[in-house]
Amino acid sequence: MSPVEFLIFALATFRATRLLTRDTIFDTPRNAIWEKHPPHASPIGYVLTCEWCMSIWIGSLFAIWSIISPRTFGVLGLVLAASAVAGLLAAYEDR
Repeated sequence: MSPVEFLIFALATFRATRLLTRDTIFDTPRNAIWEKHPPHASPIGYVLTCEWCMSIWIGSLFAIWSIISPRTFGVLGLVLAASAVAGLLAAYEDR
């Protein structure tokens, strides 16, 4: 894996992790899981609040996906990496 491919992989993992753990668009499914598995009392609920924990699972899934179907993962990886960069730049600009 080249340094550029690793950067895309890392940014895609960051973006997907944030999407699942913090972004508003996933509030409904996240809250439904939290009703059955509260973050303070369940490992499943906790993983959905912990970016550090979730990134391991997302990164593992992406690693497997990139081996099985590098072309489809490449497209998704680029989209997620571009979204991550755009979000980071917007946050920097807003400071």
